[in-house]
Amino acid sequence: MPHNLKPFTSKASQHGFSMLEILITLVIIAIAMLGTAGLQLNALRLNKGSQSRTQAIFLASDMTERMEANKAAVILGTYAIATTNAVSIAATDCAATACDSASLAAWDKSQWEAAVSNLLPQASWTISQTTAGNPSTYSIVIRWIDRSDVKTVTSGTIVDSYTATRTIGN
Repeated sequence: MPHNLKPFTSKASQHGFSMLEILITLVIIAIAMLGTAGLQLNALRLNKGSQSRTQAIFLASDMTERMEANKAAVILGTYAIATTNAVSIAATDCAATACDSASLAAWDKSQWEAAVSNLLPQASWTISQTTAGNPSTYSIVIRWIDRSDVKTVTSGTIVDSYTATRTIGN
């Protein structure tokens, strides 16, 4: 009993992807790549902003440590600085010669202002003595325009700032 068995064959054989399927796949991949690039750009902006904020925190801490080391000038209010973005130049180089408390305060302010100016873009700063006497309370405010925030709103340019308050006494 011979049986005539024919192998199963489909009438429509598949030869590969159509051009339309390939184009749709390319569009989906391109959209995914653009989304990934946008996320990466946003991450870089946020990273730069956090770097600037960290620098401001370190700079404010640096000034409070300088003030702790020169309490006599702190009590007299010598460390106060009106809002500025100009670096002052101390008359005496306290790194090379011995200084009194007023000269050391001028040297500290000069060195600190140079650091703020160099490390933060378009920076300005204020140090105000909010409580005079012993103990004295100072407020240190550092402002800068972050490169990632260079956009305008109805009130103008967005300015980032950091404020530190410190009470120092004998």
